[in-house]
Amino acid sequence: MSVILQANGINRIFQVGKTQVHALKDINMSIREAKLTMLRGRSGSGKTTLMNILGALDKPTSGDVLLRDKSIVNISEAKRDKIRRNEIGFVFQSVALISNMSAYENVEFGLRVAGVSGSERRERAEECLRLVGLGKRMTHRPHELSGGEQQRVAIARAIAHKPTVIFADEPTAELDTLMGLQVLSLFRTLTEDKKLTIVMTTHDPNMMELADHVYTLEDGEIIDER
Repeated sequence: MSVILQANGINRIFQVGKTQVHALKDINMSIREAKLTMLRGRSGSGKTTLMNILGALDKPTSGDVLLRDKSIVNISEAKRDKIRRNEIGFVFQSVALISNMSAYENVEFGLRVAGVSGSERRERAEECLRLVGLGKRMTHRPHELSGGEQQRVAIARAIAHKPTVIFADEPTAELDTLMGLQVLSLFRTLTEDKKLTIVMTTHDPNMMELADHVYTLEDGEIIDER
């Protein structure tokens, strides 16, 4: 499989008062298409900072990120906004669903924001909710769903606009082991059957075996790759 996302010499320095915090140090990595890649490490290791840079939510202090061989760093903010809107999907630890909307409405609303037409929105929202196993739960609101089901709605929302890469930041952190493994199993299905590329952060060693590729971070550096 080809490389879809490439990080070259990424450094990220934050200014905290008079102190410089070197959050990422010369990161070089490749994300392969249609694979599940995990960024693992303890809190403060730099994995979320790295994910934010790979996902065009933040810019590195130095270095570059290439999406399909094109820089997503050295471009205008308008172009970065377009990339985030069209080519990237996000799943967060806190599922960030709209509480007074049903599962269907949450997914459909994301497509509305992306500018998808009405008939296609309806078809795509239903298709994605069925894909994540919630075909019979579309009318339920978040408080009527389990934690695992809420996370699956968030995944359906993230994949609905057919992004190039999905980023999931600690998507299983607030779930019990069984629900967490169900979410990871869904990720495996999406990479294998739908050829989606997924990058996720985790500190849970139980999840490692399900990954195609694992980068381990410590103090802002990649200390292991397998």
